[in-house]
Amino acid sequence: MSWGTELWDQFDNLDKHTQWGIDFLERYAKFVKERLDIEQNYAKQLRNLVKKYCPKRSKDEEPRFTSCLSFYSILNELNDYAGQREVVAEEMAHKVYGELMRYSQDLKAERKHHLQEGRKAQQYLDHCWKQMDNSKRKFERECREAEKSQVTYERLDNDINATKSEVEKAKAQFYLRTHMADESKNEYAAQLQNFNAEQWKHFNNAIPNIFKKLQDMDERRTVKIGETYRSFAEAERKVIPIISKCLEGMVSAAKAVDERRDSAIVVESFKSGFEPPGDFPFEDYSQNLNRTGSDATISNTPKGDRERDGNKLWLFGKKPKVPSLEDFSHLPPEQRRKKLQQRIDELSKELQKEMDQRDALNKMKDVYEKNPQMGDPNSLQPKISETICNMEKLRSEIHKNEVKTLKKTKPNNRVEDEGWKEHHTPRHRTGPPQPGQPHHDPHEFDDEFDDDDPLPVIGHCKALYSFDGEDSNEKQSESVLYIIEEDKGDGWTRARKQSGEEGYVPTSYIDITLEKSSKGAVTYI
Repeated sequence: MSWGTELWDQFDNLDKHTQWGIDFLERYAKFVKERLDIEQNYAKQLRNLVKKYCPKRSKDEEPRFTSCLSFYSILNELNDYAGQREVVAEEMAHKVYGELMRYSQDLKAERKHHLQEGRKAQQYLDHCWKQMDNSKRKFERECREAEKSQVTYERLDNDINATKSEVEKAKAQFYLRTHMADESKNEYAAQLQNFNAEQWKHFNNAIPNIFKKLQDMDERRTVKIGETYRSFAEAERKVIPIISKCLEGMVSAAKAVDERRDSAIVVESFKSGFEPPGDFPFEDYSQNLNRTGSDATISNTPKGDRERDGNKLWLFGKKPKVPSLEDFSHLPPEQRRKKLQQRIDELSKELQKEMDQRDALNKMKDVYEKNPQMGDPNSLQPKISETICNMEKLRSEIHKNEVKTLKKTKPNNRVEDEGWKEHHTPRHRTGPPQPGQPHHDPHEFDDEFDDDDPLPVIGHCKALYSFDGEDSNEKQSESVLYIIEEDKGDGWTRARKQSGEEGYVPTSYIDITLEKSSKGAVTYI
């Protein structure tokens, strides 16, 4: 249905309608702009949320629990999901909002041009009408004047008192006015004919063509809005497969949560390697009545069998030096083994790098020897020597850590009374050994303490565990020991067996009771 034939007289209404169409297009563009702003803000908030809950520690310090790993996987998928929301916003910004705004400007310019053509055609028709109307009015006015002159002439011609000159003058005026009326009539007829022709052109050619252009413009606007509706939906639909993969990744992360594996990781992370403590031995306080006599329950195991070796704690023997944090001696055996193995792996990687560098330098040296113009092969020798030296240092460090790993032992939690070897040694003791002193034969008597009078007993204690000796078939335990010197902060307490043998025992592996007479109150550790 054509606007030109059906709406030939609705120029003003079509003017309003085309303006409404452009306003509606811009309103939809504003809607798209607000929608893409929402998408951008949503994506930004999602990324900030992911950043807030992402681990800030290094990967080595992160928990290895499946629940944590799955949560981090979900954060990664959510970050990818946020990226797809940004893609949606970009698609809407370029293919919908930007296109609508450009098209709106084109529509405004085209509409303005068509309306100006319509107004010009209307103005020209109005001009023709005014010319026709003026000629009509002139013709009407000249006819009235001719009629008046005719009446005057007839009156004078019939008047017997009128002179001949007056009659002739009235007659001449009558003829003049009649001629002028005829000319006005012809002019009016011509202008009327011209106006009718222009009016026909206006309503049958000019206005239909202009209205057709406006109709085409409005229909193209409608088609463009429909296309942008489709683009609006396509921007969302394009990312659906990737978003589906993100959601599938989240579901897979949820399925990867394994409670048994997490429990195993807890065991692996905190397992000390120690065995649970055994039964507490019977405490025979009547033994205090005979402090120097022998007791069948107290055995004289050679001092060397009760020394502290690596991570082993011996009830008696030389007082060891405080373990350094570098060899992880402060950790339980199982954790120490893991830390040492981790260090071995790191050193092995560094060693491999040095070996690769050495091989590369040797190849370069061979090239220089074959092609002296490329460089001096002797210039590489210092670097090769340095690399070899680094390799030897790393091998030495790896060997030391491997030895420490092999020396890892566990304290035995079983309390047994057998296995102590009788070994009577003179009490020629000079005090706790200092770090760096040579290791004596296990069956050689220990002269840590001097020949001064024996220290007074300030309390007694009982061993909470028995300890492995150097012989794997030998167990060491003691029912009651006498305290002669308290722990001075280094983790070791000086004690005396009922046989009179003295030595140091780890404070954390005995239960101490101090005499009231020596400390004023009974202390339990």
